[in-house]
Amino acid sequence: MTEHYETSPDQKVTEDRSAVSAVDWFRLDNAAKIYPPARSRYWAPMFRLSADLSEEIDTDLLKTALDHTLARLPSFSCRLRKGFFWYYLERIEGAPAILPDVNNPMTYFNAKDNKHFLFRIRCCGNRLALEFFHAVTDGSGGMTFLLTLISEYVRLRYHETIPTSGHVLSCSDPPKAEEYEDSFLKYARKETLSRGERPAYQPQGAEMSPFEVSYIYGNVPTEALLREARKHNATVGEFVTAVLIQIAAGLQTAERSRTKRRLPVKVSVPVNLRRFYPTKTLRNFSSYINLGIETRLGSYSFDEILVQVKSAMKSQITEKQLNARFSGNVATERILPLRATPLFIKDPLLKLFYNMQGDRYSSLSFSNLGRVDAPEQLQRYVKQLDFALGPANRKRCACTCVSFAGNTRFVFTRTFEGAQIEREFFCSLVKRGIPVKVESNRR
Repeated sequence: MTEHYETSPDQKVTEDRSAVSAVDWFRLDNAAKIYPPARSRYWAPMFRLSADLSEEIDTDLLKTALDHTLARLPSFSCRLRKGFFWYYLERIEGAPAILPDVNNPMTYFNAKDNKHFLFRIRCCGNRLALEFFHAVTDGSGGMTFLLTLISEYVRLRYHETIPTSGHVLSCSDPPKAEEYEDSFLKYARKETLSRGERPAYQPQGAEMSPFEVSYIYGNVPTEALLREARKHNATVGEFVTAVLIQIAAGLQTAERSRTKRRLPVKVSVPVNLRRFYPTKTLRNFSSYINLGIETRLGSYSFDEILVQVKSAMKSQITEKQLNARFSGNVATERILPLRATPLFIKDPLLKLFYNMQGDRYSSLSFSNLGRVDAPEQLQRYVKQLDFALGPANRKRCACTCVSFAGNTRFVFTRTFEGAQIEREFFCSLVKRGIPVKVESNRR
């Protein structure tokens, strides 16, 4: 198969790597520092991005495309290392093996089994999937890696060069230092805001086995979803968040415990900070807000919930509010006694802090990557995109969505028995005239 590079692929990879040879290690970004101590034998904070291509994937060409993509994006060619005071990322050579896809992805992650890389690559038929340990990147950075990898694969297989655009980068360009900067440190200011809030009600159920996760997928026409959100003068994110709050509040009314019935119902919503700052980073650069209602004050109609969601989003999703929140985390990181504490002492303390605080403040999470725009040439080869969160340590039901090529894909991840949340969510869309096609990984 003819290459478009004037040099051989191996030579190209070597040249690109030598361009950043001085960067042998990276500090973990501010958001990533909690993830290594928080992980356990049965759990690691992960997310998955996948694409269904138009034809069955040629794994030999995919391996070559992966080499070129890792040369272009060196912050993904790293292993996690323990320093005396903090974890850090160390550059490594090679590439992870391409693994077969499985029915229960993201249930277990051991980097040693993956040549120490902090992401897994899976392939089955025409489906390509990447599973990222959250310490290395967030959803936006992961999507850039996925679409750049697919773009390079298309170039190799079909001899068609995809123009760079948004999440699509060119593997013929050299790596750029701004793509692996810690934007939290760069944009943090002195003023901070406390994150203190009340714990939230959390739906429960019989535990699944440690290596079993329920994935329920829903395919929805994007235009129908937009049309319904506009009826309520809301964005898709506001509309879906309100629906999830209403469902969780309904489950709460059936609780026997008076204490549980008096807890607020809240949905955790990540916010991509790149929309507020001129950053090119592909590492973590997102924050979150918890939106909800105080159910102890009475029952809420859907319109009442939506009013509260829209108001909270308008007041909290501002540059000043979000900056003050992540600046508080940066300020904590800079406290001298904490910095001087050895990692073998810091590790269990951070793990305890995460277990006590982590996911207590929301009932569910809803992560929306929004509409992914890709060049028209690439859309001819990509039929569908999916985005899923791995199971959380405490909050054991999560919803994600991503829109691509006229379709919006919802994925619910759950680690307890009973599909009431997903069932009520999709039934709610159908009752509003939005067609839904549902799939599941469980038989």
